[in-house]
Amino acid sequence: MIATVPSPNLPTQSELPNICGWEAEINAVVNHNEPIFLPTTNLRLENITAGFACALHMHQPTIPAGPNGELISNLQYMFEHSGEGDNHNAGVFAWCYSRMGDFIPELVSNGCNPRIMLDYSGNLLWGLHQMRREDIINNLKRIACDPQYQPYVEWLGTMWSHAVVPSTPIPDIKLHIQAWQQYFAAIFGYDALKRVKGFSPPEMHLPNHPDTLYEYIKALKECGYRWLLVQEHSVERLDGSGLRHEDKYVPNSLIARNSKGETISITALIKTQGSDTKLVAQMQPYHEAKGRGKQQIGNVSVPSCVTQIADGENGGVMMNEFPRDFQPVWYEIKDNGINTAGVVGINGTEYIELLEAAGVNPDDYPTCQAIGQHKIWQRVEPDKATPEAVEKAIAQLKQTDHQFHMDGASWTNNLSWVRGYENVLEPMNKLSAMFHEKYDPLVKQDPSVTKRPDYHEALLYNLLLQTSCFRYWGQGTWTDYAHTLYERGEALLKV
Repeated sequence: MIATVPSPNLPTQSELPNICGWEAEINAVVNHNEPIFLPTTNLRLENITAGFACALHMHQPTIPAGPNGELISNLQYMFEHSGEGDNHNAGVFAWCYSRMGDFIPELVSNGCNPRIMLDYSGNLLWGLHQMRREDIINNLKRIACDPQYQPYVEWLGTMWSHAVVPSTPIPDIKLHIQAWQQYFAAIFGYDALKRVKGFSPPEMHLPNHPDTLYEYIKALKECGYRWLLVQEHSVERLDGSGLRHEDKYVPNSLIARNSKGETISITALIKTQGSDTKLVAQMQPYHEAKGRGKQQIGNVSVPSCVTQIADGENGGVMMNEFPRDFQPVWYEIKDNGINTAGVVGINGTEYIELLEAAGVNPDDYPTCQAIGQHKIWQRVEPDKATPEAVEKAIAQLKQTDHQFHMDGASWTNNLSWVRGYENVLEPMNKLSAMFHEKYDPLVKQDPSVTKRPDYHEALLYNLLLQTSCFRYWGQGTWTDYAHTLYERGEALLKV
């Protein structure tokens, strides 16, 4: 049984987001092997011909654009500056963040059997709290906390401030994961957090540097996650070939080998390639699933599952076509998988649990690794791998193979704290190095340091600076925001 501990209180309006200080309590909650959906699912595997799993990704960055440069949500800025760009969509965005809390109860009350997976960044959830949008938060609490709706909705974990993993300094990957877990628990409680077993990476980015991927999967498993959502073109089979078409519709085992030759693995569900928002908005995964059937994993016949994720608010198709097309599907298939054989909606953890309860051995899942890694292991004998040999192979491949790329994060826990950063101009890496140089020895000595206000504020700026939005906009306002966050974080760490 999991230790029963009180949920951390949601921070008040003037406080920082609740992202640290409860690491031991969170760890006790999330590390368990209890089934999540199996005790309550109304689906019977023998009546599922194929399934489809849809996820919605929601995010708004935190920006230093309030009065006197206060940290506010970009959504708040949109409301307050409606004449700029497409900021007039702020009201529609807010509705998109709330509407699943209306759609799911309505469908359930009408005898339907809907499914949806939800991925909300920590920035967005904090921003809604800062804006006092309790109407939205309470709508989300309804589908996160009410046992009546839990069988239909799966919440997915993510990086707290929407940092893309390949370019996140390695020691910060786990900090983002833990920060999201703690903030989610602060809003929805430990029972809701206990149910979060799938992970949705920002921008669907999968690191392919051996050390980054290894530490990423290690952090996910240490934080209690059972599976990861990955894009089909970000992985390859162990011999370097693409995934077999059939393999995209069943769980895979994602294998990571680091530069010391150590291996680790996690279950992966494959998001198929395509125009994400249009596919999900028009419920294409459902229509694709109608053309799929069962396949073998080991000695067990299992239904295929089409998995897809899209932004939940971005673009006209999600704003307008998704609510139009999402709801009718559930009326069409309301009895499927229960008393009638047919295509069903199914959530990721539910699908995996049903397969394994039917006797599927995870060792029989197809195996994959991050794209391009086979080229490294062709040059470096895995059993004799060393960091020097791997880095040499990567350097040679970059020179001789124009298709080879390897965006890997960097460690900041070496003795000098700056080695490897001499030629890096990105403030993000410098701030991370400063943060770990100051606080890692203190936390190692006394874990309660993470409860200190100075640690809390420095962590916040370190994580905020890594938000992906500051990395894709070139020069201008967004890079100015990043520079402001860096300067504030630097000032805190120099104290």
